Amino acid sequence: MGGVNDHHPRLPGRIAPDDLADVPESWPVASTSSIYSKPFLSVRTDEIVDDSGSYDRVVVEPKGAVGVIALDDEDRILLIQQYRHPVGARLLELPAGTRDVVGEPPLLAAQRELAEEGDVRAEHWDELFSLVVTPGYSTETGTLFRATGLYPVPEVERTEREAEEAAITQWWMPIDDALQAIYDGRITQALTIIGVLAELARRRS
Repeated sequence: MGGVNDHHPRLPGRIAPDDLADVPESWPVASTSSIYSKPFLSVRTDEIVDDSGSYDRVVVEPKGAVGVIALDDEDRILLIQQYRHPVGARLLELPAGTRDVVGEPPLLAAQRELAEEGDVRAEHWDELFSLVVTPGYSTETGTLFRATGLYPVPEVERTEREAEEAAITQWWMPIDDALQAIYDGRITQALTIIGVLAELARRRS
């Protein structure tokens, strides 16, 4: 247990108290300019100010995202593999997507993405936590869900996928094998790594 005045005995910094958390803060913005604006993403530049001067910062504003840890009755995790153009690779990922439906709550977005990308639905849903994805330049947040009691979407109700999503493949991997795939560098997508580690930590707590 640490307090605000509990300095580390040998290293810079203080011992963290039990309730240490992120702290909301907002620096003054001297000016802002829109660079790019589309329904799914906007980009702007802000000139922020502190006592020592002003600094230009690029801010990317996506719509937010959800991800789903979907587990079958044999303790296998659902991964989809799809082409991601910016990194030039077909990545193994959790079913996930952007909250691009106006007013849609995170849970409904997660249920929609699991059905659209995984062709499955779930009887049981748990919201695990939210995370800030790339705070150095983006406002994007993600909410992670756990889904069990899976059953297939009837074929006549399945989404007709387009573009990169048309080539999605679905894989079921034991959760321990997914952890090994992370350490082997075979799974590299951030939300997927977080999801696998969160599921394993949940079991050990």
